[in-house]
Amino acid sequence: MPSHRGLRPLKAWRYVGVFGPELMLCLATVRIGLARQAFWAVWDRGSGRLHQRTTLRSGTVQLGRGRARLRDRRVELDLRLEETDGIETVCRSGRDYAWTRKQGGIRARGTIELEGSRRRTVDARAIIDDTAAYYERHTRWRWSAGVGGSEEGQALAWNLVSGVNDALLHSERTVWIDGRPAEAGPSAFAADLSGVDALRFSAEAMRERHENLLLVRSSYRQPFGTFSGELPGGVQLAEGYGVMEEHDVWW
Repeated sequence: MPSHRGLRPLKAWRYVGVFGPELMLCLATVRIGLARQAFWAVWDRGSGRLHQRTTLRSGTVQLGRGRARLRDRRVELDLRLEETDGIETVCRSGRDYAWTRKQGGIRARGTIELEGSRRRTVDARAIIDDTAAYYERHTRWRWSAGVGGSEEGQALAWNLVSGVNDALLHSERTVWIDGRPAEAGPSAFAADLSGVDALRFSAEAMRERHENLLLVRSSYRQPFGTFSGELPGGVQLAEGYGVMEEHDVWW
């Protein structure tokens, strides 16, 4: 996909979120037209500390097929990702279009070292979001992604959204049960991000960023936390970990 379609720049990213009872983390590389950005965050639930950084270059974050690596002054991370074909969709965005591929509940294994502490093993499940889109100048969405388990012992993952790629049919909304995907119906998010549909969310740590760069203005928040309640389709969560997100951007 070219860097521009007419005057509209391409917005593209790869986001990897790894969620579990001890650690929750995310890292991403982002492109808007010819501009580049990268960010990462680690929520250490045991110590109660959130480590995070956003940069205008992508060198510290390396995301390739099956691999996620981070080398920053405060954290070293090396993960192997057991990627799948995922769920691909192409949706309208005004007069243009958006492509996205989501992978839910895949295994992520590797090591992490935080600020010189002992190296720890990571063995958890992940959500991967690959998106390339000619989104409209003003775009706003709410999103939820997470993993967990059902009361019957099933492995669960979900990707729910409102505002982008959210047509009634052939949307990106997906629930995975033991690795099998099914499209979910339209999602209704609480304005304070305390839940989506019948899922309840308890925020623990907040990633938040507000920018005004004249041509690009952005208000973003993404809390890490735990989930309870019911997934679309009626599956009851025994445990759930992940993120909620709201992004209001002119780009």
